[in-house]
Amino acid sequence: MTTPTPASSNDNGELTSRLLSEAAYAKIAREVAKYPPDQKQAAVMASLTIAQQEKGWMSPEVVEDVANTLGMPPIAVHEVATFYTMYNTAPVGRFKLTVCTNLPCALRHGDRAGQYLQRTLGVGYGETTTDGVFSLREGECMGACADAPVLLVNDTRMESFCDEVKLDALLEELRAKAPGVNPGNRVDVA
Repeated sequence: MTTPTPASSNDNGELTSRLLSEAAYAKIAREVAKYPPDQKQAAVMASLTIAQQEKGWMSPEVVEDVANTLGMPPIAVHEVATFYTMYNTAPVGRFKLTVCTNLPCALRHGDRAGQYLQRTLGVGYGETTTDGVFSLREGECMGACADAPVLLVNDTRMESFCDEVKLDALLEELRAKAPGVNPGNRVDVA
């Protein structure tokens, strides 16, 4: 759990609270430095990713904090966060499983993998298990069609050739990493 940093002022001189750790703001500053000074908004996607890695999801307050950090209107950052499916705009389970449902994966039984996970976890797409361990999502092409069907764990770890045996082993491995679950907080899945 990170401790909020002291309040600061946005470009309008309004007092705002900082919700991320100093390490996260340092990472955002490194991303901002890659662009000309008048183009800080170009770092919005990287900044949202950094914030989500720390917080687990993009609450309206975190979106506003990122906006203030980049000198952008909060609605502009909100639009980015809600346009791309990789950003969680609601709390998710400890492990977000995103199953590719595009045609190449579907032709190689990605639909079966998704249905199996739904039955096994007792949730549909867009839902989280009652224990807060797993959230299940449908995903667009992940660029690994030769390994179909594929899924992502917490947007960082790809699992290939997902049949029932492999999915059972994955669920068992992840459950072992989730004692005392606290939804919204992430653990390393590499």
